[in-house]
This record gives sequence, structure tokens and C-alpha cells, in this order.
Amino acid sequence: MTHPFYAIHSHGLIRVAAATPRASVGDTGANAEATIALAREADAKGVDLVVFPELNLTSYAIDDLHLQTAQQRATLAAIGTVVEASAILRPVLLVGAALVRNGRLYNCALAIARGHVLGVVPKTFLPNYREFYEKRWFASGMGMTGLTIDLDGEAIPFGTDLIFAARDLPGFVFHAEICEDYWAPTPPSTAGALAGALICCNLSASNIVIGKARDRAMLAAAQSARAVCAYVYSAAGPGESTTEVAWDGQGLVHELGEQIAESARFSTEPELVVADVDCERITQERLRTGTFNDAAMFAGNPETRFRRIAFDHAPVLEDAGLERAIRRFPFVPNDPARRGDDCYEAFNIQVEALSKRLVSANAETIVIGVSGGLDSTHALIVAAKAMDRLGRPRSAILGFTMPGFATGEGTKANAWALMRALGITAEEIDIRPAATRMLEDIGHPFSEGEPVYDITFENVQAGLRTDYLFRFANQRRGIVLGTGDLSEMALGWSTYGVGDQMSHYAVNSGVPKTLIQFLIRWCIRTDQYDAATDAILSTILAQEISPELVPAGADGALQSTESMIGPYALNDFFAHYVIRYGLAPSKIAFLAWHAWRDASVGAWPEDLPADARVAYDLPTIRHWLEKFLFRFFTTSQFKRSAMPNGPKVSAGGALSPRGDWRAPSDGTAEIWIKELRSSVP
Repeated sequence: MTHPFYAIHSHGLIRVAAATPRASVGDTGANAEATIALAREADAKGVDLVVFPELNLTSYAIDDLHLQTAQQRATLAAIGTVVEASAILRPVLLVGAALVRNGRLYNCALAIARGHVLGVVPKTFLPNYREFYEKRWFASGMGMTGLTIDLDGEAIPFGTDLIFAARDLPGFVFHAEICEDYWAPTPPSTAGALAGALICCNLSASNIVIGKARDRAMLAAAQSARAVCAYVYSAAGPGESTTEVAWDGQGLVHELGEQIAESARFSTEPELVVADVDCERITQERLRTGTFNDAAMFAGNPETRFRRIAFDHAPVLEDAGLERAIRRFPFVPNDPARRGDDCYEAFNIQVEALSKRLVSANAETIVIGVSGGLDSTHALIVAAKAMDRLGRPRSAILGFTMPGFATGEGTKANAWALMRALGITAEEIDIRPAATRMLEDIGHPFSEGEPVYDITFENVQAGLRTDYLFRFANQRRGIVLGTGDLSEMALGWSTYGVGDQMSHYAVNSGVPKTLIQFLIRWCIRTDQYDAATDAILSTILAQEISPELVPAGADGALQSTESMIGPYALNDFFAHYVIRYGLAPSKIAFLAWHAWRDASVGAWPEDLPADARVAYDLPTIRHWLEKFLFRFFTTSQFKRSAMPNGPKVSAGGALSPRGDWRAPSDGTAEIWIKELRSSVP
């Protein structure tokens, strides 16, 4: 596919690789050939940047051989060989070599692109403890700025003040540091990131001992989170001398604290672990994190001291796939352990928040409408747990089922079964007489027997339910517990004011619909309630999502929420990338297409039912994304501007005007929809 939409470079993604060549003990010619072989493999895979291990051309564990003239000359020859081979290769290569300059030997990273050495970065921190003895051979690059080094008669930028930036590919900006540099309290990559590098790279030798692989991953994760960057790490592998130590060849790629790729360790074969890092997402995160700018000022604005070495990368806008796992449910981890931990935290955030509000409001009761649907079910079980935690009887929860013109017997039965199982006080109010009277009073055609089921018909029912709940709360010294979730607030799928948009406390407002489903499953799996409650929760999970405001058609089919506003799985995907990162619609469509186009590819949360494991093609994604953008930016902000209090639950964001999301109520979706229509085929 040749449309630019399908190319990663159209969406701010850069393909990186951590390379682990087969090493030798000082055979620079063999090291050069091993480097070139992996560089060619990277070229075939469309990689933009390859990070090799520390001193991969010279060899690391050769001790005093570093100080031999023959070794030093052989290293220069190996560099020349790699530079020559790179002339016809796409990737920028970060290779390691020991170089002599001004009577000192430096442990260096060389950036090589299209037959040229772009710059040379010396190692700053030299380990000289336990098994390390680097100060015996190398000089530190500390303070070496604004300099050059002679390589084959050419003055090449040399120093710790270099970042490298492609002229023709925005976002492709990288910095190099070497091994011990990121074990230091002040890694040079911090200054590199503050100077503008989006990808920080570490050429490492790093012998292996028990537990060190975890430490490396921890440091890479921490640095990518703290410096708001991607971090590519490559450690030396088999072939280095094992006189005193051994090597495992760990390759890592992290982004904003999250590991997105890792190589196999102790492999006998050369390895190239490839991943696409999202430089647009990194940039957007920096824009949102004022502390990043403050840190740059605190450090004296490193961009004023760094040299930005520009190069032409000549990207090709073609479909090269996507080397990156995209979660179909961004609010829900695929890993069972992480999913369990996240569900535990989310559920207890809600319980703790509601408990505090009950105490602060001096409320004696909780008033809640129980429809038998997902949202009211989840709000109710949170309320039950809050009462348990406060040592209050569950009978202080007043649950009301309020059947209207389209309420199904199944959902009403589920509501009653759940209220009975939880032991709350349950009542039923039939709103149809009051709704009929209101429809008559306003002259609605339905009151004359016409089957007119418009928005007024729906909102009369939704409004009456909320009105009853508030009056019950007044009467019985309680608070009305809102049940609407984050997904509904994003879409404006609620009745404003005297309707389900309003409550005294909106306990679900920070939880998207997809996460609510997994939270209920977690409650069942972890025995938060008894067997009777678990049984009815399972039944509720299995039913179709419906507002039940319009009577079933002649075929008996219930009103379907997702047929009107789109699948919640897609809407939550869209919401995550709009709210949390502010990505362009075409980028969101690109990620959604890769996540959802093939149900047989990629990981699914294991407790997701088989019939929910579906695929969506690009036209479907584009259709529902446009609907989402219109609803989110044009029609629903006024509801969010007046939303009640409720706890933020997910790092993915919340929509409270007092918290994560502040926007004009009279905004328009025009620029988002234009971008989508112009950029997505």
C-alpha cells in the first residue's frame, strides 16, 4: 500500500534497533563484518537507527591491549570499513570504538550515516570499582565540548555536547551515552533530552551477574520516564572475553517508562531487536509536563550549549508494517498480573473516594438508580464495598429500579436479583404514569398514540428518573450516586441537568466502559462478594448494552447503544489517545487499524469472552472515529463543564473541568474532522 497513511514516518514513529553482534576478543576486522551484517539486516527491516554495544568494533574486555598501537590502528581501519559499507544503507549506526585524541584514549560512540561519521561522543563516567578498571585505559569525556577529532583527514564533531537530528524527518533526534553513564546519578542523557533529543541511546558492554538484567531494565525504564524520551540499550553479548566475567547481550527499548521490546539473552546467534518508538507521543508528553521545561531551565537550558548535528535521512513513505504492540484496550493491560493489580487499584480508588464523600457529606444513605446495566451495577457494588469499609449496613443503600416504556423484563429482573443478593434496601417506582403526564403536558405526539420515539421521549424518562432520585435523597438524608462512566462523558451519551449527567457524586466518571467490564470480572474472580452476587454479575456482563428508552421493534430487538454511537472498544481506544496524548486523528486511526484489523494477531486479555474478540477494518474505524470526534469536540463539552465530582482513576486521563480536561463548551470538531478526512484513505 503506497498511501502515506500506511507509513510509520507519517505518524511520528521512528524504527530503532538494539543490535547484539557476535563479538571477538580484539579482532576488529571480524567485529566490523559482524557490525555490517546486522546493519544490512536492519536496512532490510526498514530500521532508522541501530544501537550497537560499547566498543563493539574495538572489543571491550581486552584490558591493556587497548593501549597497543596496533590495536588502535586496527580500530581506525574497522571504522573505515563500516563507514564505507554504510553508504548504501538506510539506518544511522551508533557504533562503539576506542579513539585516540590529543594524547588520550577515549571510549566513544560514533554516529555513522550514509558513508559519513556525523559525530563522536566520548564516555563521561568511567567505572573503576569492583571488576571495572576503565580509568587505567581511558580518559573521561567530562567537559569535552565544542571540539573536533580527526578521522581520515576530516574534522568530525567531538564531545559530550552532541545531539543528532534528521533534517527531513521531524522527531528523529537522538543522543548517545555509554554504559556507566546511565548508572550515574546524573546521566548525560538527561541533558541530552532537555536539549531536545527524543531518543536516548546507550552503547553498553555490561557484563552479567545475577539480577543485573533487572537493574538495567529498571534504569532504562526510569530514565525514559524521567527524561520523557525513548531509551534504546544494547549490551555486549557472546564472544567477548570471559577471563573474569561473562556477557548476556541484553537489548532493550523503552518509551515513557514502558518496555516495548527486549531481546533474548545468552543467544549464540547475533540479535537485532526492532521496535517503533513514538516520537509524536513523546513530544506531546513533554508539552503536557511543565516540569520538563522547568528542569531545562534549572539545568541552564542545555539546548543553548549542545551542538545539533543535522543529517539527511531520506525517509521513504511506504508501508513497512508496525514493530510495536498496540493494546486493543489501552485502559486494560493484557498481562494478567498487571491487569489484576490495576483492577485492584481502580476498584479501591472508587471505594475510598466514595467512602470519603459519604463521611464529608454526613450522608446517612446512598440513593442509586439500578437498571440492571453495567454502569449502575458497578456503581452499586462499589457502594456496597464502601459501606462495608465504613462499617455501615448495606441496607443504607437505597436502590430504585424505575421501569419506563422500554424497560426489559430481563434487565429489571437482573436489577432486583442484584439488589437482593447485596442486601440493600430495594424499591421500584414505575415512571410511566408520570412520563405519560409530562408528555401530555408538553403536547408530545406519543401522548396521542403516535409511535414517536425522539430525543424528547427518551429524555422525559431519563429526567424523571434523576428527579425522583434527588427527591429521595432529600427525603432520606442521602446522596445520589451517579452511575455514568468516562466513555459516556466522552461521547456526551447522557441526559443533561435533570438527567443521568447529574448526581451528588459520580463514582464511575473516571472509569471507561471497557475497564468497568474487567473490574466486574475481577470482582467475581477475586471473591469480593458471595456466590449469588457473582452469578448475577456474570449474567449482567453477558447482556447487550442498551439505554432501554425506546420500545423494541417488531423483531423484538432492544435499542442498541453501540449501533448508535459505535463500539465502546473503539470509542475507548479513541478517547485514550485524544485525552491522554492529543494525537492527530489520522495517527489514532493508524494505531487503531494496526490494533484491530486482525482478530487472530496480537494479545487479548485472557478473560475477554471469545465473541468479543472481533476485528474492525479501516473504513469502520474511520467512520466511528469521525462520529467520536464530532461528539467529543462539538456536542458534549457543555455536559463535562458541569459534571459532578468524581475520582480520577486511570493515568489515561479524566474529563473533569477541574482536573485533566479543560475545553470550551462552544468548540468545534472541524479541524480534527478535516485532518481525518484528508489523511486517511
